[in-house]
Amino acid sequence: MYATRWCPFCTMARRLLKSKGVAVEEIPVDGDVARRAEMQAATGRHTVPQIFIGERHIGGYDDLAALERAGQLDPLLRDAPRTT
Repeated sequence: MYATRWCPFCTMARRLLKSKGVAVEEIPVDGDVARRAEMQAATGRHTVPQIFIGERHIGGYDDLAALERAGQLDPLLRDAPRTT
């Protein structure tokens, strides 16, 4: 997840994923022009958070929350490849 420390949507995404038992790998973009450019190239978006589950780009917090409301987040998390 591309994120910043101060973003409330990043905090909500962390909280939701933690509640699911997911260890979040964060890529901080606070003041890091190169990382933010990497995020924009990977997602086509400039806002944070930008969330990936496995290789799949989910989008931001609103997209993550919509998946949760639709009952689609748990299956995505269950089927995502695990990293060691």
